[in-house]
Amino acid sequence: MTALHVEAQGTTRAEPQTVWALVADATRYAEWGPWDASSYERAGDGSEHGAGAVRRIRYRRTTTVEQVLEVDEGRRIVYTVVAGIPVRHYRGEVVLTPTPEGTRIQWSGSWDRTLLGRMVFRKLRTFFPEIVADLVVAADREASAP
Repeated sequence: MTALHVEAQGTTRAEPQTVWALVADATRYAEWGPWDASSYERAGDGSEHGAGAVRRIRYRRTTTVEQVLEVDEGRRIVYTVVAGIPVRHYRGEVVLTPTPEGTRIQWSGSWDRTLLGRMVFRKLRTFFPEIVADLVVAADREASAP
């Protein structure tokens, strides 16, 4: 079974550590993104945001529960969906790459091509670019703050 894949990219003037502070801390997602609420259900290894962390992110009537699988501090987070959206074998990844102008953000997700997975694909292919655009705006704002 081939996987479905969604990806969005953007570049911010902000340094990677500024973007990382927004991406790594799920409690801040509702501040800058399209989500209504975001929190942690369980802390991760070594820190609240580390591998093993379980986070809850609500968008309208759907609460998605995600588990952080890997963290490369300041650079990369890999996570999976545990509950909330009807996907199987979801693997999401956020990668931050320093550039001379700031930071390149790449947010991607892949999951099994099931009937419900194809329905989720229709939404996420427009949702991911919105998420990255919101993150760029928030990071630029943070970078410009005194």
